[in-house]
Amino acid sequence: MFVIGNLVKALADIVDVLFNLLQIVIIVRVILSWANADPYNAFVRAVSAITEPMLYPFRKLLPPWRMGGWDLSPLFALLCLYFLRAFLVPTLYELSSRLHG
Repeated sequence: MFVIGNLVKALADIVDVLFNLLQIVIIVRVILSWANADPYNAFVRAVSAITEPMLYPFRKLLPPWRMGGWDLSPLFALLCLYFLRAFLVPTLYELSSRLHG
């Protein structure tokens, strides 16, 4: 069973890194929106393509025009990522330690 435990631990490490990267990309998107970056730039388009699926549901629930022009979707997405990470990563680590022995 130690092999499965090691696999689950590796999965937890990968999930942790992915959550970190997603948080960084969302923060980059916020900074790019403040800087009025060129929407046709390849980097800006890549950041938008990565983050839009995470931000769209929050924008749909609370549109910026209802908040006086403030788009709070990045804040809610970051909070959800934080809570998912705080739940999922320790759970996977605990599961891997139980499978070890």
